[in-house]
Amino acid sequence: MADEHEGASAKEQLVEACRRNNVELLTEIVSNCKNDDEISDLLNNTKSVLGNHLYHEAALQGNYEIIDMLLDQPNFECDPINRIEGDTPLHSAIRWINSEPPAQREFGNALVEMMLEAGSSTRVKNKAKLTPYHLVDPRNAGLRELIQKHEYASLNSGDFVDVSDVKPATGLVSQQGAGRGDYDDDDDAEFSGSDEEERAEFERHRANKGR
Repeated sequence: MADEHEGASAKEQLVEACRRNNVELLTEIVSNCKNDDEISDLLNNTKSVLGNHLYHEAALQGNYEIIDMLLDQPNFECDPINRIEGDTPLHSAIRWINSEPPAQREFGNALVEMMLEAGSSTRVKNKAKLTPYHLVDPRNAGLRELIQKHEYASLNSGDFVDVSDVKPATGLVSQQGAGRGDYDDDDDAEFSGSDEEERAEFERHRANKGR
């Protein structure tokens, strides 16, 4: 392993580890960090040349084991935004699932479930104004149902996502519109029609916007 990665920086090795599901290499790099702050800074701020974070790189390959390990690291950011599409890793994971044969859906859905339970938001819109749910292949009913159930549970628990509550990782640009996606709370927000209280809140929001 040492010969294979000789001359590569720690960040280059991290990108490679996440692309290839190399848990051993990730473990080695993390173990060489001095403290939790160094670990979180390295994992949250390392990007590929295309502007993908480590989490995106792993999600785009459906690498369950490396994602599981990343999510166990201190202060790991669940919703970083990539440069080209404005995707979160949840968007990336769904893009991967869509590219795989139907036989992979059960595994892919389990991956998404783990990401949701770890804190990934379903309400972030990418540059095309699409949430992760919008990207799901309509034929993948199981994944659509999984995301809807998670959103319903979050709604009932009052777990609304507010852009002010999402803090960028250390060193990331925090200017308006940079390094973050759009959240599903603007004038183009879609109403699911699944809850009367949600309908009332939705109408109040519209009325206030019109004043």
